[in-house]
Amino acid sequence: MASERKFVTENIRRVLLKEYLMSRVGRAGFGGLDVQRTPMGTRVTLITERPGLVIGRRGEAIKSLTRAIEEDFNFNNPQIEVQEVENPNLNAQIMAEKLANALERGWHFRRAGHSTVRRIMDSGARGCQVIIAGKLTGARHRTEKFKEGHIKYCGQAKLDWMQQGFAVAKLKPGVMGITVQIMHPNAKLPDEIDIIPPPAEAASAAAPQAGPAPDLKADEKKVSDAVAELKKTAEKPSAEAAQKPKRVRPKKKEGEAAPGTEVPAAPGEEKKAPKKRKKKEEVKPAEAAKPAEATAPAALPAERPVPQLPAETPKEEPEKKPEPADEKKEA
Repeated sequence: MASERKFVTENIRRVLLKEYLMSRVGRAGFGGLDVQRTPMGTRVTLITERPGLVIGRRGEAIKSLTRAIEEDFNFNNPQIEVQEVENPNLNAQIMAEKLANALERGWHFRRAGHSTVRRIMDSGARGCQVIIAGKLTGARHRTEKFKEGHIKYCGQAKLDWMQQGFAVAKLKPGVMGITVQIMHPNAKLPDEIDIIPPPAEAASAAAPQAGPAPDLKADEKKVSDAVAELKKTAEKPSAEAAQKPKRVRPKKKEGEAAPGTEVPAAPGEEKKAPKKRKKKEEVKPAEAAKPAEATAPAALPAERPVPQLPAETPKEEPEKKPEPADEKKEA
């Protein structure tokens, strides 16, 4: 039990130190704290957005912090190191503090939450979640969540890749708790795997570099010959078309019309109508199928002898005498 109590008291002391530094270094943008025990003493690494404000003029601010850590928290020979954050938008604690300040300045919680999520995702994070809890719109406590991308709630992936920050916004209706969780851009999830080819495939892939096998050479030669033959067959028609002489039209003489045009008829001559070809008599299939005997005409009865009459002599008509011209005039 003694060893367990020792670990618990050590963790409580570190949490109290973190809260103290958050209150003292709030203007500089507190981004995290790392405490390591060494043989020479205790090394405290402070991550901030603006290290100049933590160090102060001629190092006065950092000296006062060192004295407070040694006297108030009983750390043996503390040494403070200040580091600057590479990308503040990917630090969960800094983004939680900025969101709390925005709510204290009068921003609507939905507008502030969505803008924070969009800012984090634009910086390259794989996922983020913002939780605002408190008296948001009325007298009753309520929780609002804003999330995007991949988020892990438990397991080793959460311990390795999820970073969490917490801040408090003090408003007239009461306090609001703000939690920001960000997944690191370089996070590798358990379902993302790389397939490594077996050694047999690797050896076969390296073999063609030394020199192609004889079978491959023969296949390549066959393919090239087939391609050449196809090209020759494609070029033959074009060569024949090029060698074929062009058809020359005969020049028309003077007074002759061009072929295919009608010559107008001369005046006084009638236009000859084109001769019509006689159509062959179509034989009906039913008649063609009949035998020759059926189509032959039936035998006619024997003709009776016709009696011959005596030949009549032609009568001579009296000749008409022409009337004299004088008689016609008197009449």
